[in-house]
Amino acid sequence: MAGPAIFFEEVNERQGVFHRRAILMGGFAALGLTAMAGRLAYLQLFQTQRYERLSTSNQFNFKLMPAPRGVIVDRNGAVLAANRPNFRLLVVRDKDTDPEATLKTLANFVPLDDARQRRLLKDINSAPRRAPVSVMEDMTWEQFSAISVRAPELTGVTADMGEVRVYPYGGAFAHVIGYVAKVNKDDISTTGPNADSILLHPGFRIGKQGVEKAFDLELRGRPGARKVEVDANGREVRHHGEGDIAPQPGAEIQLTLDVDVQNRALEVFGEESGGAVVMDCRNGDILCMTSAPSFDANRFVRGLTGADYRGLSTFERKPLLDKCLSGLYPPGSTFKTMTAIAILEAGIDPESRVTCGGGMNFGGRYFHCHKKGGHGSQNLHDAIKNSCDTYFYSMSLRVGPDRIAAAARAFGLGQVFDIGIPGQKKGIVPDRAWKKRYFAKNEAQQPWWPGENLSYAIGQGYLQVNCLQLAVMTARLANGVKALNPRLVRSVGGKERPEGSVAPTLPFAAEHIQYVREGMAAVTEAGGTAFRASQLGLGDILMAGKTGTAQVRNYDKGGSRGKGGVWHLRDHGLFVAFAPIDAPRYAIAVVVQHGMGGSTAAAPRAREIMRTTLLKDPEIRARIEKPLPMPEMAPDIELDTVPESTTLEQTAAIARGPA
Repeated sequence: MAGPAIFFEEVNERQGVFHRRAILMGGFAALGLTAMAGRLAYLQLFQTQRYERLSTSNQFNFKLMPAPRGVIVDRNGAVLAANRPNFRLLVVRDKDTDPEATLKTLANFVPLDDARQRRLLKDINSAPRRAPVSVMEDMTWEQFSAISVRAPELTGVTADMGEVRVYPYGGAFAHVIGYVAKVNKDDISTTGPNADSILLHPGFRIGKQGVEKAFDLELRGRPGARKVEVDANGREVRHHGEGDIAPQPGAEIQLTLDVDVQNRALEVFGEESGGAVVMDCRNGDILCMTSAPSFDANRFVRGLTGADYRGLSTFERKPLLDKCLSGLYPPGSTFKTMTAIAILEAGIDPESRVTCGGGMNFGGRYFHCHKKGGHGSQNLHDAIKNSCDTYFYSMSLRVGPDRIAAAARAFGLGQVFDIGIPGQKKGIVPDRAWKKRYFAKNEAQQPWWPGENLSYAIGQGYLQVNCLQLAVMTARLANGVKALNPRLVRSVGGKERPEGSVAPTLPFAAEHIQYVREGMAAVTEAGGTAFRASQLGLGDILMAGKTGTAQVRNYDKGGSRGKGGVWHLRDHGLFVAFAPIDAPRYAIAVVVQHGMGGSTAAAPRAREIMRTTLLKDPEIRARIEKPLPMPEMAPDIELDTVPESTTLEQTAAIARGPA
């Protein structure tokens, strides 16, 4: 059996292992310290500016400042759309906030019913984190103060002052200017100017109609930023004004409209429905484009309730519809001016007469004239003056639809004009080719029947026009030379836009246009269809015009055409005119929807609008105020040539003149 063994190790060997290990670990430590020192040196010496910027960005933040939206003014500089201060309430969603509880707390200070809280909660939850959501606009000072003093205990709530769009004249310009509203997700596109999600900021507004929509990019301007100091959680501590980036306001847009004429037009319509357009016959500027009834655009900026919007959209007189651009109507007898041009251009003698006995038989049907007893023998001048349907019935069979359509289109009917805003409807100016296209799927209806000429000649049938087109037609007639184009936007950002007088010459003989103008002048003279309703009362300044009454349904089966009938089944009343007759300066077109009669409904309103327009013109006003010259008296014998031998009694007798 072997005995126990004892093993001995060399002391130096153990020390050597220890030293080697110590040196190795020391080397690793020295290498780490060297790397750390190098890294610190790199950060301190070479990355100083970068980390200073990062430090500053953690300490300071930039709060978006939407640019003031550009103002819109009329031709004389009166403000039609501007901005005003607005106390608003904002809520942001963060990890430390409970939006539902926050809204319930805010309901103690501002009016927030349960339905509105549910809508706001949905908006807040769908918004990006820390993106403010507008809870209330236009707070009163008391509400603003109540929220502000409780700001420290209301996490995620901010009460500040922004800007809101304001329309000083309410509904007078609502259809032309339109309105702005908050941007929603449907307004954000993947490309183009609306691709930036920054538009969802509660301070941004986007144009929804009219000029506000058409020139939205020009009106937006460029947003700025407000430099603020924030805490570790990103909450604002204080404002650091030195680093603010000032926003650039939007461009100013000047319209050709006149605020006084526009307001007067809306006033004279009262409760009636329709539209009125006034144009300058020299350059095409639109001074008035009123649609009635209207709506207050300021209510759309603040946000309509569902009940309010339904009330506007379901009202039978359709206040949301632009009657000047989107409303289409048969022009009635106002269209006889175009038929008259076609008659003259066809080479028909204007002195050719037609006997009106109250109507005309054609194709087994009796076509009535508006005057039951008839007008008797009529030439073209008389037919325009008296608006004799029978004369135009007869002549339409000789002229045909294509010549009438060519005249109507040359004077602006059936066209869409570049006035800067959307919403125009082209309407219908029919001819043989149009009917063939329209009834492409019904071959039996494609031919143009001779009986259709009769309705077409007096402005009925398939014919559909809008109020702007009627104003252009009248302005071109009054100008007599240029095919004027309407101009609504005068300048954008101070840059003038081309006038409407930059247009081709009318392709008609000047004497033919003058003949029709003389017929329109006779309409407003004694015996004309609009004599009583068209007298301006402005001295020697007179107005020429043409009345029109357009049916909206067939009366063969009976029914009332008067004001006792159902409103939406009554006839439309129309009137077109220009003034002064001797030197045409302004043209007007008025449509009174279901107003019954051009001479009773449309002409009196056109007269009042035209009076305001003329009185606003300095040259016309000077002409009105100029005293008339004293009549010259031609005595039989001049007193200073009486012979010296004449007695005093004889001189007195000569001065008195013959008995």
